Order: sequence, then structure tokens, then C-alpha cells
Amino acid sequence: MTTISPVARKRLLRAIGPCMILTLFGAVSATAQQTDQLEEQLQQLKQEYQATTKAMSLRIATLEQQIEKEKEAAAENKARTVSAVELAAEKAAGKIFQSGNSNQVGAKFQGTLPQEPTYDFVQEANRQITKLKEQVGAFEYHGYFRSGYGLNSAGGQQVAFQAPGTEAKYRLGNEAETYGEFIFVNNWVNPDETSDKAWAKTEVMIEANTTDSQSYTSFPNGIGNDQFRLREAFVQIGNVLESQPDAKFWAGERYYRRQHIDINDFYPLDASGYGGGVEDLNVGIGKLAVAFISAARPDIVTQNGNLAKSTIDVRLYSVKGPRIREIPTGLWSAWFDYAWSKGGTTIATSTTAPGTVVPTSDGYAFGFKHELLEWHGGYHSGAVQYGTGAAANYSSNGAGVVIANPTAYINKSANLLITESVLYQLNDKFAILPIFLFQRFKDGNPQDSWNHWVSFGARPEIFFTNHISLAVEGGFDQVHSGNPQFDGWLRKVTIAPQIGVGRKFFSRPVLRVFVTYANWSNELEGYVGGVPFQKRTDGLTYGVQSEVWW
Repeated sequence: MTTISPVARKRLLRAIGPCMILTLFGAVSATAQQTDQLEEQLQQLKQEYQATTKAMSLRIATLEQQIEKEKEAAAENKARTVSAVELAAEKAAGKIFQSGNSNQVGAKFQGTLPQEPTYDFVQEANRQITKLKEQVGAFEYHGYFRSGYGLNSAGGQQVAFQAPGTEAKYRLGNEAETYGEFIFVNNWVNPDETSDKAWAKTEVMIEANTTDSQSYTSFPNGIGNDQFRLREAFVQIGNVLESQPDAKFWAGERYYRRQHIDINDFYPLDASGYGGGVEDLNVGIGKLAVAFISAARPDIVTQNGNLAKSTIDVRLYSVKGPRIREIPTGLWSAWFDYAWSKGGTTIATSTTAPGTVVPTSDGYAFGFKHELLEWHGGYHSGAVQYGTGAAANYSSNGAGVVIANPTAYINKSANLLITESVLYQLNDKFAILPIFLFQRFKDGNPQDSWNHWVSFGARPEIFFTNHISLAVEGGFDQVHSGNPQFDGWLRKVTIAPQIGVGRKFFSRPVLRVFVTYANWSNELEGYVGGVPFQKRTDGLTYGVQSEVWW
């Protein structure tokens, strides 16, 4: 080991000292430079943070103002309109304070609750609100009405133009009454009719009509009085048979599976009445419905009581036709009715002369119908039907010649009816619904020949916009009575500009102004147009009308 002398150590320190000082100075200088760079970066970050914070503050302030405006708008809307559920909820909560206008401290600062919002109280309120919502969701309201007013060219109230011996007239601009049907449905069990359990509902319908004479009429002898009728009141229950989940059982009073032609408001088949039955039974090739329906005439009384007519109605429907070259041929249906009525001798309480013999009657009716439910933007529906005796009027409710006018020849009466209606709409600019009808009827009296009714017409509609359209309806009826009583024809045409809510033939609601002109043959003079046109063979009416269904 080498030892350095004190003199040599001093000389070595003198030589190394300056180098160490230079080295330390360089290190300090580098550290200072790096610190300056970090401070510069920190300042940049601070500036960026301040800019971002300012932008975010502005954005937050804007959003807060927007939220506050929306809250004020919502509060204003809520103040204007309170739903039925909210009203019921307030009632369920037992509102006892009047918020905002009360001087009570509790009303101002504790809200409108009748007690502290304990868990049990809130749960009870929630249960009641949920129950109310379920009840509101289970209730349905449907209906139809038409209303308006018209005048005839002679200056009096509007009259309708209808050929004698017919059961219908062309409707557009030819309805001189206000008429409505208001339907109330409540779904008691399984409102959605899901397949996992049974469902049940009730339906009630009120029918009402007025003569458009006054908004409230009360004239002597019942002239012009408003009329109200309970036309439906029945219960329907479904999905109660595992083997027939689609089957629906019903009982009560109802419109039963009516067939309808719209533009002349004609019902080729109307089995409405009182009774019960089952619908939508799956029989493989289609569906089956069977019903017992009855009605009575309280003004025709025999020793058996009110004259009654009963009907067994059987329908086979939704039968798919064969495909021809991969083209579906639509749906087919068939029906059969058997009707009977117990006769007797009228007594003093009857409007018919006492001692009049009302014969016991029965009869049958059947028919076939073909439908294309999706055909050129519309549909096709054609039917052929034939009936005899008590079933000859294709109705179970007593309308027409069977119950209304019982005669000794009722069992020999017969009725052949052929109908055709087509809705054609390829685009949203034009639609047309033409119809054809042929009826051949005899009352059974051997001295009378067959009655004939031939009718054809159409209603085209042109849609200019989503709300403006023009409807034109023309119709022709030719009638021949077998007595003979009348033999002639009636022509009618209506022009009606419309304001509506769509570009479909059946888009409703709709407002109309109309002008209707009709003329008829000399043989029908006095049978058409009522008093204003009793001695004429033509007539004109005009007016306004609204029509809607929901």
C-alpha cells in the first residue's frame, strides 16, 4: 500500500478542486434549466385548466337555465291539466290542505299530505294508484256518430231520398238525423287476453238518435223526441277450454256478427238480439260459431204472451280458399239459420185487433260469402243467401216482414239476396267503393207476385292533401212490388267537399258540406221525398255533416 505525503496531498487537492467546482456548477445549471421548463409546462396547464373550467361553467349554467325553463313549463302544464289517475291519487292520499293559498305553515312548508310520509302510508298510496291505473287500462270507450243539418230546396228541413220497398238508401248527403252509438267495455280479467289464462269482459252500448229538429225536443205525441236505446249489454269470457283456447262464450244482448255494406248502410244479415253462444271454435278448416238468439213484439200479445221469435244461428267462417298459381283466393264462409215463432190468438191488450189469429211459423235460411281482405289497397266482399218462412228476413230481432207483419202466408214467404261490395285504393290520391245488390222477395200470398229490388252505386273520393278531399256518390234503385203497389226507379247524386285527417277511404273524423240531387220515375211520385216533394219527381237538399268512429 502506497502512502501519500502531506505535501503531495495538498498539491493533489489544489489540482482537483477547480474541476469539482466546475462539475458542481454545471449540475446546478442543468437543474435550474429543467426547473424552468417544468414551471413553463405548469403555467400552460394552468391556462388550459382555466379555459376549460370557464367553458364548463358556461355550459353548466346554460343547462341549468334550460332545466329550470323545462321545470317551469312542466309545472304550468301540470297546473292546467290533471289526469284522472292523478285526481284519484290525490283523493286516495286524502288531500286536506290547499297549497299556495293557505296561511297555515304546514300547508306552505310540508306539502299536501294528510300525514307524515311514513313507509306504510306511501305503500298504501302506491297500491291505490297502481289499482287505479289497472282499472283505467282495463276500460275501453268506442263509438260512432254522425251529425249535421240540412235544408231542402223548398225551404224546409232536409229530407232523405229513399225508394219505397227498399231497406236502405245511399247515405252521403242523404242522412237527415243525428245518430250515435256509444260503447263501454271493461276487461275484468286478463285485459291483454294473453294465452296463459282466461279473460272476461263486459260490453254495453247506448244507441241514440234525433231528428235534428232542435238540440232538445219535447213536443206532444212524441213528435221529434230524442230516442235512446240499450242495444248491447253482454258478457264475454274466453280461453276457458284447454282444447279450444280461442273459443269465446257470451250471453246477453248484442249486435251479433252483422254483415254491412257501408255506402248505403245496408245489413244483408243481422242476427242481433238477446241470447248466448260460442264463437271462434277451431274446427280445422276454419272457425265455428253457434248461437241461440231471440226477440219479441210486446205490442202483439196472444194467450201465450208476447209474440216471440227464436233463432238458432250456425256460422262457419275463416275458411281459406285454395291457392291458384300461388295466388290466394281469399276467405270463404257459410251460415245456416233455423227460426220459429209460436202463434196464437191476440187478446185485448194487443195493438192488433183482438181475436186476430197469428200463425205458428218456422223457416230456414242459409248463405255463402267470399272475401278478399287485402285487395288493391281495399277489399272485396260478395254474398248469396236465401231464406224462407220465419227466417226469410235474415234477422232474429223481429225487423222486417216476419215479426212486424205476421200474416197467414208467412210460412210460404221466401227471400233471395245477392250482394257485392268492393273497395279499391291503389294510392293515397284516389279511392272508390262500388256496390251491387239484387233482392227477390215474396210474402207468401198466392195473389201477389215477387217483389224486386235492384241497386247499384259507387262513392269515389279524391284526396288533394292529407286533409282536403272530395267525395261524390251516385246511386240507382229500381223497385217493383208484387201487390202491385209501385214500380219505378230512383236516382241520387251527392257532391261533398271534405276536411278530414287522412288519405284513406275510411279515414275519420271528417267534416263535409254537401249538395244532393235526386229524381225518380212518375210511378214513384208521392212515395219519395216526403211532404216537400210529394207532388214532384225530383228534389234537392244541401247542408253540413260530421262523421267519426273510434
